[in-house]
Amino acid sequence: MTSAQWERLTAPELRALAERDAVVILPVASLEQHGPHLPVWTDSKIGHAVSVRAAELCADLPAIALPPMWLGLSEHHFPFGGTISLDFETFAGVLRCIARSLVADGFRRLMLFNSHGGNIDALAVCARELAHEFAIPVCTTTITRVAPQEIAAALTTQPGIQHACEGETSLWLHLDPAEVRQDRIAESVSPGAPDGPAAISRFWSFAERAPVTGVRGDPRAATAEKGKAIFEAMAAGLARHLRDPMIWRAPDPVWQPNRAQGQP
Repeated sequence: MTSAQWERLTAPELRALAERDAVVILPVASLEQHGPHLPVWTDSKIGHAVSVRAAELCADLPAIALPPMWLGLSEHHFPFGGTISLDFETFAGVLRCIARSLVADGFRRLMLFNSHGGNIDALAVCARELAHEFAIPVCTTTITRVAPQEIAAALTTQPGIQHACEGETSLWLHLDPAEVRQDRIAESVSPGAPDGPAAISRFWSFAERAPVTGVRGDPRAATAEKGKAIFEAMAAGLARHLRDPMIWRAPDPVWQPNRAQGQP
């Protein structure tokens, strides 16, 4: 195999990976506003790049990264424009079709690697339901959760990745600095708004959470050096999880008839 990217391989090369029980990484992202200074492709660009790098680090498993699923649940960003969103039913349906296709292709392990905060809850449900339906381990994690200590150590103005912030802007400066509208960074800082009670879950739009600019965090502190440190930490963190045999155990067939009667 000469590439860790699914779209660059031939069908016979992918069949060979399935025969080796390769882990498939699906970057799940979004197409949404990221302030006045970052492209709407931000989550998809970062999630895919980290997935490819993690697959390269796990070439011996092996692992392969799909192209990013660039539509997520992003309706909370509509007030700022530039956003395309799915609803949950369609989101779950697309994931089901991808999982079904992978099983037909002979693959038996799937990591839904998320890079958009609005997808987190939906992916937790989808991973569970897909595992039940297709009887394969389907895992999910979010890009900010695979190396939180390393991410925090690289940042100077915030404790973790937020939105179009020091962290995401740094990642773009590392991956493709020409895409950052650096002359717009100074005007991108939002006056901010308090979060709702931590114990309560409900819908909040970004007009409520990040008024005026749609940015949460301070991109003025971003540097390419920070971006490189965060990127490598994220890729290494995902690779560590991909190598964990515990998460790839076959799911317990709890929906099997008579399962409650002690049937294996």
